[in-house]
Amino acid sequence: MTRTPKKTDQTTRVDRRRALKWLMAAPPLLVIPFSFRTRAEGKKPYDWEQHYWGYVVDSTKCIGCCACMRACRAENDVPDGVYRTWVERYRIDSKGKVAVDFAKNMNNTFAPIEGDVAKAFFVPKICNHCEKSVCSQVCPVGASYYTKDGVVLVDEKRCIGCGYCVQACPYGTRFINPKTHLADKCTLCYHRITRGLLPACVQSCPKEARLIGDLKDPKSKLNTILRQRRHVLLRPDLGTHPKCYYIGLDTEVV
Repeated sequence: MTRTPKKTDQTTRVDRRRALKWLMAAPPLLVIPFSFRTRAEGKKPYDWEQHYWGYVVDSTKCIGCCACMRACRAENDVPDGVYRTWVERYRIDSKGKVAVDFAKNMNNTFAPIEGDVAKAFFVPKICNHCEKSVCSQVCPVGASYYTKDGVVLVDEKRCIGCGYCVQACPYGTRFINPKTHLADKCTLCYHRITRGLLPACVQSCPKEARLIGDLKDPKSKLNTILRQRRHVLLRPDLGTHPKCYYIGLDTEVV
């Protein structure tokens, strides 16, 4: 039995056809999907031309807790026995003799101080990210390089693990990774700072003894501290122009 369409059905079909014709003739802007996002709504992409990173260590604040070392190891999957950052302890006896050690156990803690000690203090160490890095100069394949925003990095796709850069670094901050067999070092947690985050060592320090900042920004906290506090560089006589500045450092270290 054939069903006879009602008048209301015919009217509905006509209305649908009219609506379809109207949509087909409408300007493209009216049918843009709702998932569209403008650039203004999202974060701007990282521009390495706009930054120039520097680092400050305030040795008067460091308590030798080694939280920075543990955070670095966890963040960057650093194997046991090698370090991207470490903390040295300087002990000076009553005769002025200097002894240096650093935490070597699995928990990154220091052994109790014994014997004749007139003075003791802690000095955190990292790659100095030198403007004229010797490590980059000696690399035979160009794996070690200097970025436009002031960070020294290693291209793992080019590195051949020859160790030339490890031997050339005057600060002893490089090593051959026992897992990858490639050159490794502190990267200032480049994967974090390019996303607006702090390096793991800076974020984990309970005394704010470590600070990273933009040297291109005259109002940055780092530049403010460098203007207000006396600071020194490690081995400035080498001409490498390091960008890790130390505050309150004793002459026994420099």
